[in-house]
Amino acid sequence: MSTENSLPLYAFEPGSLPAIRKPVDDYDSDDERPGNPRRWYHYVPLCIAVLLLLAPHPSILHVLLNYHYLTLHSTRYFLAHLLVIYTLFFLAFSSLIVCVARDPGPVPEAMPEGQQDAGGDLSLEDALLSAPPEDYTQPGKWCRICWRPKPERAHHCSQCGRCVLKMDHHCPWMGAKCIGLRTYPSFLHFLASITLLAIYVAVICIRGLNFAFRHPLAINEITPVHMLLLSFAGCAFTLIMGSFFGYHVYLVLTNQTTLEHISPFYILRYLPPLPPGRLSSPPLEHQLASRQRRAVRAAHARLCLYDVGWRRNVEQVFGMGAKQPWQVWAGRLLWGGGCYGAGTQFPRNPRAEDVLAELAAELIRLENSTD
Repeated sequence: MSTENSLPLYAFEPGSLPAIRKPVDDYDSDDERPGNPRRWYHYVPLCIAVLLLLAPHPSILHVLLNYHYLTLHSTRYFLAHLLVIYTLFFLAFSSLIVCVARDPGPVPEAMPEGQQDAGGDLSLEDALLSAPPEDYTQPGKWCRICWRPKPERAHHCSQCGRCVLKMDHHCPWMGAKCIGLRTYPSFLHFLASITLLAIYVAVICIRGLNFAFRHPLAINEITPVHMLLLSFAGCAFTLIMGSFFGYHVYLVLTNQTTLEHISPFYILRYLPPLPPGRLSSPPLEHQLASRQRRAVRAAHARLCLYDVGWRRNVEQVFGMGAKQPWQVWAGRLLWGGGCYGAGTQFPRNPRAEDVLAELAAELIRLENSTD
């Protein structure tokens, strides 16, 4: 047969090749360029959050002016309350702006060579500030969606269309952005500022209501209505935002993210190699029987994989140190400060290897018992 008349085994028609998704460009600035473009409606929750922050201020000024200044004739308390309230309001807005404007954690293209892999015996500074070479062929080391390396504790956000370093959660109230390595300190700062502001407003308004009930003729009849509304709003925000802030304080002290805390099967990817069988290595969640799932949840409850003591856990988030310039502390006070370390590797709990080995043995035992 002549080679000139031979036909190819398969001919691709124009446009039949699957489109290759272009990886997300690296971020040289704080401007985020997500894989999924944002529409106007993505910013509606952010506008609602800003409106909720601004709405109480006419009533706050009315209470301060009519109660503390005109009724009590106390210029000192009037100015003190005004200063405290608007200082907390400024702090809350500054950290909100940082969460919206700053990139939560861009994933690097590749890791520097010539460094050792991370482990439990690394020092805190070495583990956070260095970036080791990784075997990205292993499960969970390479993102097959945005086509980038996937460092430790990084997650792919389907709504943003990209991976985020040490991703905590996707927050629609922060401009439909993720809370990650670079924005988590500012997010905590925002929660703390809002909680303190709500507590402060609720306390001064409840005290004003107490005065209005005891002296009904000494105060303007409209002012107690403003006090009642502000007291209710302050208590509601204290319960909601305070509970959320308390939960994140717990996460900081135990060195967990929200995704790691609510996803017990996340630790499966760190199990030691399993023998060949029905379970893959590492095993997948859908492969586990009910008893194996309970074993994983029990191990997750006993082990915080990155918990290295509450002091070092706080250092990882805020980079606390004895000798730091005043600019660093000013940034922490004004907007929560910045991240600490490269965010590509983290020291692990010294008990992690033992607990993971016990979990792997338990999964194998339960697997054999079901056969």
